[in-house]
Order: sequence, then C-alpha cells, then structure tokens
Amino acid sequence: MAIKQLTVFVENKQGTVVSITDTLSKHNINLRALSIAETQDFGILRLIVNDEATAEKILKKEGYLIKITDVVGVKISDEPGKLSEALKVLDENKINIEYLYAFMARTEKHAYVVIRVENNAAAETALANAGFKIVTEADVDKL
Repeated sequence: MAIKQLTVFVENKQGTVVSITDTLSKHNINLRALSIAETQDFGILRLIVNDEATAEKILKKEGYLIKITDVVGVKISDEPGKLSEALKVLDENKINIEYLYAFMARTEKHAYVVIRVENNAAAETALANAGFKIVTEADVDKL
C-alpha cells in the first residue's frame, strides 16, 4: 500500500530545481509533496507526483539520476500533538524513521505526511492499528 517517491539527485546550483519543476509542469505532472536536502555540491530532491512513471521517464531523458522509493503516507488530524502521536506509534513498534516531510495539500481538518522507514508494511500496520489513515496512491491522485 506504500506510495511511490521519486528521488532526484541534482547539482546544487541556481536554476536546477526550477528546471525540474518546469519540465514536470510542461508534461502535466502535478507535484503533491516535495523535499530537498542539500550538501555543498549536490542535492536530493524528493517528490510525490500524480504520475511517477511518466515523471521518471521524462527526468531520466533529461539526464537526471532518479530512484523510485516506496514510502508511507499517513493522514493525521491537523492539530497540536497529532504528528507526535503518529511518530510515537512507530517508535513503540521499534520502527526507525529515516526522514519525513509533509504534503503540499492539506484539508481543513487534516495534514498528510510522508514517512520513510525501513519496513513500510510494519509501519503501515502499526499506524493503521493505532487508528491512523494510511495514504494510498489513489488518495494522492485526489489531492
């Protein structure tokens, strides 16, 4: 039930991110979530998009190094402490969080979070058992 994340390795220089987002836009790829981490020379751009297969093909054609990773999406109430509750569930189930970031879209009552863990199935089961809604690819398409 995990969702697909594109990880794009990019040179850390002016215009690189806009080049990627512009390329995706021209091909009707809609960004749902993104995160960028940088070092002095390179960055890691993580994307959740509405059509990862097309985005991957387009960006590879443009010469970018791409990796597809399964991540867990979780819907949480948009109120203080709810993210912490979800993270405690993972901690209590001995699931290490490698990184996380939020979706760009939110509703009046909910926020959506992307979580990278070693064992997606275990994380999804633990979160679902604790009453959290797991975000699916179909959910991402609706955002």
